[in-house]
Amino acid sequence: MPEGYDTHADYLEWVEADAAARQEAVRAALLQAFEPFIERREVEVINFSAMTALDLAAAIQAQPGILKALLACCNIAGRAIERDLDIRGIDTYNPRLTEAKAAAIAGYLKSFLPQEIAVPALSELDRYFFVDKEIRARKGRWERAVLESLNALSRLTFRKRRFEVGGESFELDAAAPETGPIEVGVDVKRIEARRDIHKRSDEIINKAAKFKAVFSRGKFAAVVYYPFTAEHVNVQNRLTSPYIDAVCFASQSHEQAAVAVGLLVDRLGIRRD
Repeated sequence: MPEGYDTHADYLEWVEADAAARQEAVRAALLQAFEPFIERREVEVINFSAMTALDLAAAIQAQPGILKALLACCNIAGRAIERDLDIRGIDTYNPRLTEAKAAAIAGYLKSFLPQEIAVPALSELDRYFFVDKEIRARKGRWERAVLESLNALSRLTFRKRRFEVGGESFELDAAAPETGPIEVGVDVKRIEARRDIHKRSDEIINKAAKFKAVFSRGKFAAVVYYPFTAEHVNVQNRLTSPYIDAVCFASQSHEQAAVAVGLLVDRLGIRRD
């Protein structure tokens, strides 16, 4: 990395002592808390200390699907591989690696790996991160469903767009038309915890104000996912602003999201004939 910038190794070094202390404390606490239920079993254990970086590279190239689990047990994400090794566009769950890239990654990982780890523990780590990835992907599909509903029901064509105000760049999840001055901007926001409502509402209002500063004749709307339906009126009141022309609440269901977007389209006066 260029001078003055940190690598992932630097990040891990910051917390190494505290993490080791916590690991030992948690281990001791687990043994004490679950003492009546502790069982000793024979499991497969990978001895990383017995292998060279070349051995590790060969294993990764032979079975690329193990990469995410290895990264996870080192607390390393794909972006660290891209930043520190300049290997771009790698799918850590199903990577396609040349021999040179596998060797580079193995050499990078070797110093971060524990001396040994049980195979069930390593596979469970992979499962944890896979579940997290799939949940985030599903949420992303909901946002795309909102965009698709806008395009299906509106006479305008929406897509993601950015606009700038005072040197700051802001992204709209849906904006129309596709090019030129924006006539309608829509912020699609998932708010999944009560404690986040004030912060997320302020973000929506701030973006709306910035939008109106550039497109004074444009319309700004928000599509909000908020699972506490009894509080929708309070959220609606909180989002009352001269900068926001319409707000609707959409649940995870694509069908219900389409109904909510239909109401929004009507409020904005852009329903397809």
